[in-house]
Amino acid sequence: MLIHDTLSGKKEDLEKVADNKKLRLFVCGPTVYDYIHIGNARTYIVFDNLVRYLRALGVKVFYLQNITDIDNKIIRRAAEENTNAKSLAKKYEKYYHEDEKALGIKSVTKYARATAHIKQIVRQIQTLIAKGHAYKIDDGYYFDISTFPEYGKLAKRTVNQAEDSVSRIDENVNKKNKGDFALWKFKKENEPSWKTPIGEGRPGWHIEDTAITERWFGPQYDIHGGAVDLKFPHHEAEIAQQEAASGKKPMVKVWMHSGFLVVGGEKMSKSFGNFVTVKDFLKQYPVEVLRYLVAAHYYRSPLDYSDGLAQQARNTLNNLSQFLARLEMAGGKTENGAVLEKAERDFSAAMENDFNTPAALAVIFSLINENQKQVWELSRKSAKMLKKFIKNKLELFGIGLKSVKIPLKIRRLASKRELFRTNKQFIQSDVLRKEIEALGYIVEDTPRGPFLWPRE
Repeated sequence: MLIHDTLSGKKEDLEKVADNKKLRLFVCGPTVYDYIHIGNARTYIVFDNLVRYLRALGVKVFYLQNITDIDNKIIRRAAEENTNAKSLAKKYEKYYHEDEKALGIKSVTKYARATAHIKQIVRQIQTLIAKGHAYKIDDGYYFDISTFPEYGKLAKRTVNQAEDSVSRIDENVNKKNKGDFALWKFKKENEPSWKTPIGEGRPGWHIEDTAITERWFGPQYDIHGGAVDLKFPHHEAEIAQQEAASGKKPMVKVWMHSGFLVVGGEKMSKSFGNFVTVKDFLKQYPVEVLRYLVAAHYYRSPLDYSDGLAQQARNTLNNLSQFLARLEMAGGKTENGAVLEKAERDFSAAMENDFNTPAALAVIFSLINENQKQVWELSRKSAKMLKKFIKNKLELFGIGLKSVKIPLKIRRLASKRELFRTNKQFIQSDVLRKEIEALGYIVEDTPRGPFLWPRE
């Protein structure tokens, strides 16, 4: 399976990346100070789909995700809510896991809280100090980016360009370089802190990830994933910290970044106020709608979200469910084994070419289009195989299509109407059709009898 590596700009073969079919994946988790929105959810669904697919291939994946439960954002929000940072983080971590469950995300092997890895964080900072990569000023310890000449290699920036970031950069006029970032922040009043050999305080944002991954994976591992906005400075900082501390390169074999979910061309963000929380989205749409939207867009490209797009996805899923229901009525003699074998090859080829889920979905839709007109002529065995293929592939993306149960009253009316049609009593037949439609169902006459489906 080939995956685009952000660092090299090339597609790397995961078969060569993973040792003995064992793959170590780390994905940046949430900062738990608020509910996650569907832009955040896109990233988590992308990597859930990746792990689902790899495990279906027989690859053993250890999926590690951090939980940032100490951070400036958490401290500020706790003050706003008149509570303490620990309680607030615990509350929103609980909500995060509730949202994950609602989204059908079950693939994470281990969640690692930053506050549970203070010893590892301090140990890594001590190593950076000893090696001359960190320095102390009035408010804490900072990483000196001038000591790491390759800083900026992931984002393709020079060190000077690296100093123009405004994303969670720690401001202090006493820093050696504008782009230097905090490793350890000394204690401030009303802030959480830990007593350590490097002073009482708390970790910076970037250091927690490398301390966590080194604890669970060692200084080098297979895939690091996250949203594209984390590429700089967060992931750049991780590379600098880990490679400077261990002296081993590369920190990871493949950097995998998912694209933004945007609204009208702007990134969905809490700071922009243009976000839809997962909880609010799921009040309006089934979870399958969001999971379909994610799978239908190439993971590295932007996903421009709108209610209209979500409604289109809902209609598409309805059509898919309807096609599967039609397959239940098949009973002809046409076989499609060769067509399914080709579809299997085409699906795998799409998935294994940089995880191209839209192309994989296109294989499914092409298969449906080929069989749409002849669905009634398919043999029962072929129809069953086709249905199994479609359902199994969609389930790789967390899309489960439920069967629609038609009420007994509607089925009886349809049977009665079919009897009128058989006897050429078309006036009576039309009366029953209108009655069925008034009750919220469509009835379609087919070679295999009446097909019933709820009206949209």
